[in-house]
Formats: sequence, structure tokens, C-alpha cells
Amino acid sequence: MGPATLAQVLRQLPPMKDENLLVGLGTSDDTAVYRLTDDLALLATVDFFTPVVDDPYLFGQIAAANALSDIYAMGGRPVFALNIMCFPNCLSPDVMGDILRGGADKVLEAGAVIAGGHTVTDDEPKYGLAVTGLAPVSGVITNAGARPGDVLVLTKPLGTGVLVAGVKGELLDEDTLDRAVESMRTLNREAGEAMTRFGVKACTDITGFGLLGHAAEMAKASIVSLVLQYGALPLLPRVEELARMGIIPAGAYNNRNYLEGQIAFAAGLDQARELILFDPQTSGGLLIAVPPDRAGEFLAHLHSRGVDAARVVGHVVEQGPVLITIEE
Repeated sequence: MGPATLAQVLRQLPPMKDENLLVGLGTSDDTAVYRLTDDLALLATVDFFTPVVDDPYLFGQIAAANALSDIYAMGGRPVFALNIMCFPNCLSPDVMGDILRGGADKVLEAGAVIAGGHTVTDDEPKYGLAVTGLAPVSGVITNAGARPGDVLVLTKPLGTGVLVAGVKGELLDEDTLDRAVESMRTLNREAGEAMTRFGVKACTDITGFGLLGHAAEMAKASIVSLVLQYGALPLLPRVEELARMGIIPAGAYNNRNYLEGQIAFAAGLDQARELILFDPQTSGGLLIAVPPDRAGEFLAHLHSRGVDAARVVGHVVEQGPVLITIEE
């Protein structure tokens, strides 16, 4: 018998039961949600990773924006964060300082504070945050609230994994890298606040499992199927070009293997475009299910608040034989 899979290992853990734990492991959602009072819920999440850019300050900003995104995806407001840092002895403490400064500046931009943290020695730098937020119990947004007829809105362009891989291969020009960095370090704050204002009930942020991995989690949790239009998806510059050159991160193949048999692709999509949909994203956008009668107003509001990439990319249908259908 071979080694246990991660799913098998997790099933061996004792069940966690608490009537105030409103969202836990059951739906693979973006944060844990714990009811503090009848009206107020606490949101908690943690995320950290290795550098995706060379500049330590920008890396700190990107890692912080990525961690904060989980709170916004659940309709919450971040209130404080704890630093998580792994750092090698061979690097200058100034590098650590720049990473932490980048994270702190992004947390302050979010209207929250850094309240402490923990550092360990490691062979490779890693940084992120454990973030705590608050939301009204009635205002918590989960990935389980999508309903047939809802319109799907995506708020940031795809392709950060491909472009980061392009940087490592020295294939990326400075302007394209700048576009990717700007997207990754941008908070999902405006979109998160807009969801609360418009009474949205379903959302997930797009990160390491790629667009299709996180969309599949929404479909499973909501007991629906999703239809996405590839041609409507916002992409960062040169993503298709690099993907056709074979510049695809390993995580995209892992994501594809995990969802094998659960996605139906249009016949006209080539392998490169299919893999872009599995591309692991760093600090990606929000995928939001919006009631159809409010979709136009919601999208116009996002554009007025500077969320320029936001667009309708699909819709929700009754549960079918596959989780997600991709049309051209």
C-alpha cells in the first residue's frame, strides 16, 4: 500500500464541533468564521509563501495583499494581522526589514494593524500573515451561496503564475512584469466592500488552485454547476504567448490532475488556454456570484471604484454532470 493522500490524512483528524463555528473545513472556504455574538462574527485566515518577485518590499506587499484577500472574499473587514516569517541566516537583516515593511504598509492601507508575529530560521525566505477580521453574522459571504441564474464576475486578470514562471526563465519584459506586480499587490478591498453594499451571497478569491480550482469549490459547496466564457476572461499581457511557449508552472498541472473529469472544455480551446485556467494565482481577484438583476449596477460600481478589470465571465446553472463548462 502506498503513502496516504492528503485527503486521507485529513479524514483521520478528530472532528471539530462547535455551534458557533459557522464556517470551518467542510466547504473549503476562504476563512474560518466564528460567531462571537448574535450579530458579530470573527473571521480568521493564514497564508504565506516563497518570493514571487526579487524586490523584498514588493514581495511583502504581495504576500500581505494575498492573505488579506481571504477576509474580503468573506465580506469581512480586516482588523489586525500577525506576521509569519521564515528567513535564512545567509541573507541580510535588511532584506527581512524590507519584506516586513512592505507587509506593514499594505496592512495599514487595508485599515488594519500588525499586532505581532513569529519568525523561524529556514533555508528559503517565506512570508505571509495570519489575519483576523470582523463581519456581521448576517453579512458573511461564503462560497456556498451561488444560485442558478447568478452572473459570475471576476475582478482581476489571470496569469500571474505564468508570468512569474516567465521571470524565472528571463523571458519577461519590465512593463509586463510591472503589470503583474501591480495586480498582485492591489487589495481586493473595493470589491469586498461592494459585495457587502449589494448584498452578494457567494464569492471566493482566486489563488493557488487557479480559477478552475476555486470555481469548482464554489460549485461543489453551492451544489450547482458553472459556465465560464474563455473569451470574456481578463488576462494579463503576454500570458497566452508564454503559455503557448510551454511556460506553465507545475502547480497548473497539479490543479488539472485534481479536477480531471470534472471540467468540460469547448472543442476549440487549445491546451495552452486550458492550462491558463488552472494557473495558480498569487493575490488574484474575487470570483463573485451576483443576482442577475443587480449585475449591471454591480459591475458599473466596481468600475467607478477603480476595479477596471472586473467583468462578467459566466453564469451559474443547475447542477449537471460536470462542475464547470468552459465555452469559447
